[in-house]
Amino acid sequence: MSARIPRLGALVAVLAFLAPSPAAATPAPPVLPELPDQIAAGWSTDRVFVYDALRPGFPAAELARIRAATRTAPFPVYIALLPRTPYTRQLSMDLPTLLQARVGQPGLYLVWSVSDDYWSGTQTLIRPGGLKGRELVGVQLDDKQDNKIVTDRPAPRIVRTIQQAATAYDGRALPAVPAADLTKERDRDGDELSATDKGDRAAFIGMGAGGLIGFCLVIVITLRHRGKRPTPRKRAQSGAAGPVNVWSVRGKADRWIVKADKSLKRLEAKIKTARSNVSELLDQRDDASARLTAARTLRADDSDDLTAPAGAFVLARQANEAASGAAVQPPCFFNPLHEPGVVQAPWSDDTEVPACRSCAKVLERGETPRGFLVWKKSGLLRLDRKAVPYWTVDPKEQPLMATGFGALEDDLAERVGRQRGGDQ
Repeated sequence: MSARIPRLGALVAVLAFLAPSPAAATPAPPVLPELPDQIAAGWSTDRVFVYDALRPGFPAAELARIRAATRTAPFPVYIALLPRTPYTRQLSMDLPTLLQARVGQPGLYLVWSVSDDYWSGTQTLIRPGGLKGRELVGVQLDDKQDNKIVTDRPAPRIVRTIQQAATAYDGRALPAVPAADLTKERDRDGDELSATDKGDRAAFIGMGAGGLIGFCLVIVITLRHRGKRPTPRKRAQSGAAGPVNVWSVRGKADRWIVKADKSLKRLEAKIKTARSNVSELLDQRDDASARLTAARTLRADDSDDLTAPAGAFVLARQANEAASGAAVQPPCFFNPLHEPGVVQAPWSDDTEVPACRSCAKVLERGETPRGFLVWKKSGLLRLDRKAVPYWTVDPKEQPLMATGFGALEDDLAERVGRQRGGDQ
């Protein structure tokens, strides 16, 4: 018995030596803070937060311009510049509010994200207690240049939002947007081929000669380029300039969806405190909600088809009108991206269509406006495509365009529901 005790003690000592001590255990990976906490922590030292992955390639001139704009505002400005991910897309509407709750200070909170070369963002303006002024979204709606600002750089729209917030804050006049920050009219200078056009042309050339399909493609390309090249003016009149960029249309739709959502939330708050006309306000809310839901459904379409974002733009703008108590205006029949169709203009065969003032003036001259262009398949093998006014496309191919994006019949929201439900 006495001989076993030393051996047992030796075994215990060996096991104790081999067992890993707490100090030698593999350390647990650090727990990263949530993005709102990370941004709020960054703002404690720098009110312009740039996500780490964006820092290496972020243009220094753009960042300097943003910082200079923050110093001109009569209130604190907090800015977060992020990549567009599923997480930021899901929280895009709520991030400014979540961040303000963490900081706890009044000011302008801006969250802007980028996907490829397209920048978009949301913002909220929080005033000190008791200080009144205009709603930021109201200033944005009155700003005629708001939807004409470029989206491929962050500074132009961020700087304009800071200026709009300053106007809402103390009533100062909005300065003009620099010409370099405004998008160019495709109607006038659309001769340059889009990236899609260049890709298609490269694909056709790259297929080479040989085989029946290659031979037919050579014939199609030869026929396309035969004859004298038209002048730039004739190319613009024939629609050779091509449709607008799909990212531009999506940007317009996104901004109006944000504005409509804010207007609808204000209407909901008004309904809760209303003592009269409650039924009218409820009808107003239901109409705005239906249009906004349809707009979001169309905006969720990520294809290159221009129809969906254009319809989303129209419906979101109408949803904002309905939620604000204004009369819901039809879109311009010739181009839904124009100002609303406030003029009933005669067109052809004693037909009147709603048109914006610009298109109405073109009709007065006996001409047809260039219109909203879409791609239509053409050529011997229908492998080519050409830009045509949307109303020349078979409605069976594009059901949402059958009534001019709701210009002729105010049922665009219902058509979206039927199309997504499979009943066209």
